[in-house]
Amino acid sequence: MEQYTDFAKVYDEFMDETPYKQWAEFISQLIGDYGISKPYDKEDSSEDKDPLLQEKNLVVELGCGTGSFTEEMAGLGYDMVGVDNSGDMLGIARKKKEESGLDIMYLEQDMCELDLFCTAGTIVSVCDSINYLIEDEQIRKAFTLVNNYLYPGGLFLFDFNTKHKYKDVIGDVTIAENRDDCSFIWENFYDVDTDINEYDLTIFVKCKDDSSKDLFERSIETHLQRGYTLEQMKEFVEEAGMLFITAIDADTHGEPAEDSERIYILAREHGKEEVN
Repeated sequence: MEQYTDFAKVYDEFMDETPYKQWAEFISQLIGDYGISKPYDKEDSSEDKDPLLQEKNLVVELGCGTGSFTEEMAGLGYDMVGVDNSGDMLGIARKKKEESGLDIMYLEQDMCELDLFCTAGTIVSVCDSINYLIEDEQIRKAFTLVNNYLYPGGLFLFDFNTKHKYKDVIGDVTIAENRDDCSFIWENFYDVDTDINEYDLTIFVKCKDDSSKDLFERSIETHLQRGYTLEQMKEFVEEAGMLFITAIDADTHGEPAEDSERIYILAREHGKEEVN
């Protein structure tokens, strides 16, 4: 079954404790420290007239899902474009945009087939979207496209779940959660030979009908994610032509360690000359 179809309907409910706001504040700090993009200044009308400045300040999110993180970044003043290959997830993201009134563009694309209308000063990806790239060639292709669409000197900032997390923390673990209107069973199966974690999601969503009985509709989705080491990710970044800047433990915000479960990678565009 295609990923993030029925799950899209309940994704936000089950992710309601995800600290998107804190993530956005930290990512914004990193962009300020290492990047070239800046939040939109409403008082500076020149930003509306300078196309190069608009590209420099553009932030593109890969694997944006239902747009929760995208909304937080836009709320901080960034000019945001969200990219995802699930039309169901993007449908929810667009509804959020209508409610918030934030100026966000959403594109339905696979990150391995990224096709932007211009370069961007920053490209980000959070919430382990990169782990859905389970083949070396997929990562090489996606990262090469990132380098291609980054503004000269632009920043690529992404997180990934480590091999340790899949193998030693969640591998072969079953997680279940029950809510009033929906429930899920999440079964993990980790393959030590491929470093791929398969998780089968069984989702129960209460039907909206006129009957007096509580009826639930069941659906099943299978997701595949691959665990990576920091060394592997550094190699992929450099093979794509980018310059590796640093790596940060996503939980401690310190240096990554052997028991790090999620790591941020910061890399810089390389190969273009800035237009003056």
